[in-house]
Amino acid sequence: MTAKAPAYFTDLDPFVDALLDKVGKKVVIAGGFGRPAHIFNALFRRALADPDIQLTMITGVSFSRPQGKSDLEQRFIGPFVERVFGNLPELDYVQPYLRGHLPENIEVVEVFLQAGDFLGNRHAQQNYVYSNFTHWLRDMVEQGCNVFSQMACKREIDGELFYSMSGDAYALDILPRLQKLREQGKQVAVIAQVNDELPFMYNDAIVPPETYDLILDHEKYNHTLLGPPAPAVETADYMIGLNASTLLPDGGTLQIGIGSLGDAITYGCIQRQEQNRRYKEVLAELGILEKFGDIIAEIGGTEPFEQGLYGSTEMFADGFRHLYNHGILKRAVYDNVALQRLVNAGKIGPSVAPETLDILLEEGLIETRLTQADLVFLQKYGFFRDSISLTEGVLHCADGTEIAGDLGDEQAAQQIRAHCMGEELKGGIVLHAGFFLGPQAMYEQLRTMPEAEIKKICMTDIAFVNQLYGCEEIARLQRLNARFINTTIMVSLLGAACSDGLQDGRKISGVGGQYNFVAMAHALEDARSVLMCRSTRTKGETISSNIVWNYGHVTIPAHLRDIVITEYGIAMLRGQREKDVIARLLNIADSRFQQKLLEQAKQAGKIADDYEIPEQFCNNTPERLERIAARLRAEGMFPKYPFGTDFTDEELVLGDVLQKLKGKLGSRSTLFKAIAGAVGVAISPPEAATPYLARLGLDKPGDIKETAVQKLIISELKESGYV
Repeated sequence: MTAKAPAYFTDLDPFVDALLDKVGKKVVIAGGFGRPAHIFNALFRRALADPDIQLTMITGVSFSRPQGKSDLEQRFIGPFVERVFGNLPELDYVQPYLRGHLPENIEVVEVFLQAGDFLGNRHAQQNYVYSNFTHWLRDMVEQGCNVFSQMACKREIDGELFYSMSGDAYALDILPRLQKLREQGKQVAVIAQVNDELPFMYNDAIVPPETYDLILDHEKYNHTLLGPPAPAVETADYMIGLNASTLLPDGGTLQIGIGSLGDAITYGCIQRQEQNRRYKEVLAELGILEKFGDIIAEIGGTEPFEQGLYGSTEMFADGFRHLYNHGILKRAVYDNVALQRLVNAGKIGPSVAPETLDILLEEGLIETRLTQADLVFLQKYGFFRDSISLTEGVLHCADGTEIAGDLGDEQAAQQIRAHCMGEELKGGIVLHAGFFLGPQAMYEQLRTMPEAEIKKICMTDIAFVNQLYGCEEIARLQRLNARFINTTIMVSLLGAACSDGLQDGRKISGVGGQYNFVAMAHALEDARSVLMCRSTRTKGETISSNIVWNYGHVTIPAHLRDIVITEYGIAMLRGQREKDVIARLLNIADSRFQQKLLEQAKQAGKIADDYEIPEQFCNNTPERLERIAARLRAEGMFPKYPFGTDFTDEELVLGDVLQKLKGKLGSRSTLFKAIAGAVGVAISPPEAATPYLARLGLDKPGDIKETAVQKLIISELKESGYV
């Protein structure tokens, strides 16, 4: 904290002047997903105009609005982006950064790259910091950070102004680090830009104004939050999600991430909860119960979630919102070690019972003669009503009843139980998270949730959710039967995982918190690490296996192997012999690659020469999964967007059409077919095609090129059965 009131500004230029006056012309500014874009842009412009300013921006994922590469893609994506991203400011430095045109006095340092966008970018690859997200804030300081920035929102609580770090509460960890720099006499600044679009999050996210040195606050700087739309969920993703949903024990702890695989897990959990009979039938039809039933019985389950799940996660992804809405994310945890022990032991439940006071007394949580501290504890957790007060050892009730605060006096104890007790336990948290990122619908729900509900979500320090040390006693009590579920790109036959980079050293994205969650799964007695991996990848017309013999870059080493899931099943690897690890991973590999992988293992002497893959695992083909999925889709299962989409009906059709057309134009064998189909299109477009053509601005083509493109679209619409 600054220990003094912050300086407030309503305009950018005076704000930047004050910031430069405070820290000088060497500015190393850090910010996360919720970086204050207006401030970053103003500093970038200043540094462009003044080469004496040395500007380093430390961040993760430099977002830019999606832009189509071709004219047709731009016609499709442009209106969608304007509608969904609203007035979200562009980051001015991103385009010169992408093109490699940053001036010498400006540099960008990232810990997490927008996936795949910077493989050929020398500046990004050379200035990348390979760091666990858990240690990112520490490493910001190592990089010389002298300005930490974030967006925040504000609210008066009981007449006093407070700010909420909202979706960037992970940054709590950097505040004491910067305070140490202050004490060493270094000039540092913690700054905030107020954005009223942010949901006001309570609990740990609330900070006093003195947290900040400078605050930019004016309604003209409010803007739409960064909210990537929900992706489509394909068949393979659904199958991975179904497999993962069977590994979650009722009453356990869950960590999942963003994207289609996170949505697939969420969908599987909801089916398990609300359509349990059908859920089990699908598992049986897919062969999951037959092949992996023993694993599921040992560490997971297929029954509905009666106790529910608790979330402890780096990212609050949209899947958690849906799990909450469907009554699955409901197991509450508490910030008091002794109380959490009693809850875990079943001695205290969600409802406050008359005998609860005796239990609290026996366990030493309260004194026989109630003190003011006892009253605070009893009211904080709902054991006593909020209206009760204590003066000189006497309890005062709202109805005027006065009772001696002495539980050793049986008569007084009976009156206390009759007049003072609450009804339900309070203060429980169903989700701890460091930051959130999701679609606009997620933010809207958070903004409008009743206070009692939003307080069940605790945005907090990244050091708390991503590790055990520093909070081990309470973390172990809260994170029962944890399942830390992450995505990886490739898995070697010995169980090592590659999630973030290529073997030539180039980084695709970043490790994030994956390593920490994997390590934590090994440190917690009843926890498991689960890595999800699509069995294959496609580039052009080439299909490759993501289960490989070996790879030159590792994110998760083989000695931390645990559970791997593909669309074909579950491989339990922890504590297993090398030959068994190989065999189990072969069982969930795509059958087109199984034999080659087996031969590589035999050549290395890691599996018996006469070993053969069991027949029941030799039909791992996408065609089999697609046949089953197609029939189930006809029954309403496995929708392309299980939780809705920001796309309109016309855009959903056009997205499918453009994807197919792109594939045809990229292949010589289908290019001529597409052109031939377009040539045969009538001069006047069919009426049914008009909404789609109008959406692309091609209903009235202005030249020969637009007419040709219009015909291609009509041809594909017809071939796909839309008109």
